[in-house]
Amino acid sequence: MTDKENSELASGFVEVTKKIAKAPNTEMQGIAPEDIPFEEDIIRNSTSVNCWQRYIDHKRQNKSPAKQVFLIYERALAIFERSYKLWYHYLKYRESIIVNKCPTENSWRSLCDTYERCLMRLHKMPRIWICYCEVMIKRGLITETRRVFDRALRSLPVTQHMRIWPMYIDFLTSHDLPETTIRVYRRYLKINPKAREDYVEYLIERDQIDEAAKELTTLVNQDQNVSEKGQTSHQLWTKLCTLISENPVKIFSLNVDAIIRQGIYRYTDQVGFLWCSLANYYSNNAEFEKARDVYEEAIAKVSTVRDFAQVYDAYAAFEEGEVSIMMGQIEQSGDQEGEVDLEWMFQRYQNLMERKNELMNSVLLRQNPHNVGEWLNRVDIYEGNYDKQIETFKEAVKSVNPKIQVGKVRDLWIGFAKLYESNNDLDAARRTFETAVVSQFGGVSELANVWCAYAEMEMKHNRPRAALAIMQRACSVPRPGEHENMQSVQARVHRSPILWAMYADYEECCGTVESCRKVYDKMIELRVASPQMIMNYAVFLEENEYFELAFQAYEKGIALFKWPSVFDIWNTYLVKFIKRYGGKKLERARDLFEQCLENCPPTHSKYIFLLYAKLEEEHGLARHALSIYNRATSGVDRSDMHLMYNIYIKKVQEMYGIAQCRPIFERAISELPEDKSRSMSLRYAQLETTVGEIDRARAIYAHAAEISDPKVHVKFWDTWKNFEVAHGNEATVRDMLRVRRSVEASYNVNVTLTSVQMRVDAERKAQETTSGSANPMESLDQQAHVSSDGGTVTQLSMNKGNISFVRGASKTVQQDTTENPDEIDLDDDEEDEDEGKEGEDMDIQTKTVPAQIFGSLKLADESDA
Repeated sequence: MTDKENSELASGFVEVTKKIAKAPNTEMQGIAPEDIPFEEDIIRNSTSVNCWQRYIDHKRQNKSPAKQVFLIYERALAIFERSYKLWYHYLKYRESIIVNKCPTENSWRSLCDTYERCLMRLHKMPRIWICYCEVMIKRGLITETRRVFDRALRSLPVTQHMRIWPMYIDFLTSHDLPETTIRVYRRYLKINPKAREDYVEYLIERDQIDEAAKELTTLVNQDQNVSEKGQTSHQLWTKLCTLISENPVKIFSLNVDAIIRQGIYRYTDQVGFLWCSLANYYSNNAEFEKARDVYEEAIAKVSTVRDFAQVYDAYAAFEEGEVSIMMGQIEQSGDQEGEVDLEWMFQRYQNLMERKNELMNSVLLRQNPHNVGEWLNRVDIYEGNYDKQIETFKEAVKSVNPKIQVGKVRDLWIGFAKLYESNNDLDAARRTFETAVVSQFGGVSELANVWCAYAEMEMKHNRPRAALAIMQRACSVPRPGEHENMQSVQARVHRSPILWAMYADYEECCGTVESCRKVYDKMIELRVASPQMIMNYAVFLEENEYFELAFQAYEKGIALFKWPSVFDIWNTYLVKFIKRYGGKKLERARDLFEQCLENCPPTHSKYIFLLYAKLEEEHGLARHALSIYNRATSGVDRSDMHLMYNIYIKKVQEMYGIAQCRPIFERAISELPEDKSRSMSLRYAQLETTVGEIDRARAIYAHAAEISDPKVHVKFWDTWKNFEVAHGNEATVRDMLRVRRSVEASYNVNVTLTSVQMRVDAERKAQETTSGSANPMESLDQQAHVSSDGGTVTQLSMNKGNISFVRGASKTVQQDTTENPDEIDLDDDEEDEDEGKEGEDMDIQTKTVPAQIFGSLKLADESDA
């Protein structure tokens, strides 16, 4: 501030002071002694705001009269006209003084005048305008308050308007001024379009439905996923449609039909609701025929069951409501013409109920027009309406694409022809089949089924020649160039086994032997015959006494197929051949059997060997039969070897006696699995016992004991025990028990190793859990312990591999035990040296065992000693 300006301010202050001094009866005439320092301070520093503020604070703290404080503020503002701080505190102080007074008193008007004086200098301060607006709102002067808000918006820059608008909107919406509020809202939306949803809610509350619908239309047309209030575009569409449909009379500036149809196009997952909204709009607007048209259009266009159910239920409720209203009107008026209209409306409602299945089927067919099952269901719906059924079949065979069909299109063609047949229109049925056989299908089997149905229809109406001609056409081999696309089903249908099987059946029933033979030979030539067809061909020839030709048919089938498909043909062929010729053509039969067994897998060879051996027994030589049984023991599957050995032994025993059976028994015991070998050993031992060879039987038992666990195969050991009781003595019984103990010990080795290993692993895991980390050396020391029978057992466990070794005090299994191929070969010399050292360093402690444990066995040992 320049010196000139300071001098002007000082002179002005002196003049003001003089005027105050000359004024009579003023508050300043008697200045309190404590005010003198502040007066002197402002005289010396009249241009310092802080001095004035200290003076004002002093007066307020001493609770001086408000007029004195006002006067000091006015004196300060006369100097600092544009001081925001002084003006703000002055205005808030004046407001606090009158805050509890009635808004209609003059003090509030004086406050507003003060605000006006302030705004003449500080019209760019938004805070002052906000406070002024709040004061005007408290006064309750609506028009003047609105003008203040408008002045504030005109005075402030655009960047500050958002501080005024929320107050302005809240003020207007709190009063019943819809026209004014709408005009102000429109101005507000130009600067803040995000407030449109609040505007819509206000309009709905004030029953301004048309304006609300227009604003909602603007919202839904905006390209945004979620609105400011978190509503999705779909929710806004739903809200708009509900508003329109419920207030049709109040909507006059929008094209409702176009809006809802646009929503149907956009939101395909809510089609049902939108169609119902459009129909409700016309219904509420008393345009009932237009509402029915909308419902019918909706039912004809929806493509999901959910939408159909929604529209259909609404349609049915609409028709039911119309009927009930009409009934109420007729009851009140008794009009006869109304009864006619009621009957007509009731028929329309009943027709809607009857069309439900048809309409539902139409929806499913719109979902997938290639669904054959739904087309057939549609035909069933029109049961009794012949013309509709024919029309449906025609539409179905045109609509279904065989490449993407669901079901089989053959069912449509066959059902179409059968419909004509059931109505005695055979010519139309034949035309249908003729059209079908040149149409497209999803596979060869479908076209074959159509040909078969065509022939069956002719056969059903006693036209066998026509049926044979049809099958001949179907099975004829196409000539080159006969079909444009050689990959089509028509070009490949002649290789269908279904057609050839039916053709052969018709020839057997209605044709000659020669024609039937040609059919079967053609099947074999085309390689479309199955093993069952080959056997049918042979049976047909046998029935007509062409036995050699039947055998040739079997041989053709054998050449056509491989194992195991050819097994049934071989089996039937051999049985038939033996039954017819017996031993007359033995060499030929032998050649057939050898040819069969040449490539026969072991799983199917058992029956062939048995049949071959039976032939030799009945018509050939005994030694040949025994050689066949001998081959069978190694040529059949492993599961059948036991049976073949039993048969072989029985036959040898019947023919040559027991002596010739011994080599067979020995080979069987060595080749059979353990279970079968054990049972064979028991049988062998029983046989030797029967002939008095006790020592041989005992040796057999001892041999079989190696594969018999005493804890599992109790029957074996009981049998041996009974044998020793009947034919042995104490020494043989003791030997049996010794063998039993050694075998039991050999079987217990693996169990002991496994159990010890499991225990060591459990201890190691427990140590790792408690200590966090396991020391391998400490775990090895803790695993060593003394066994209960006096021997030491040392566990050596690898930290990673968990491999354990167990060393016993003495060898349990002697030479009689079964050899273990996986046994670890340790150096015997080193073991002997280690045992000798341990014997020198260790004292073995013994403990008396109670005699009750050993029983009679202990007494026998003591007597021997």
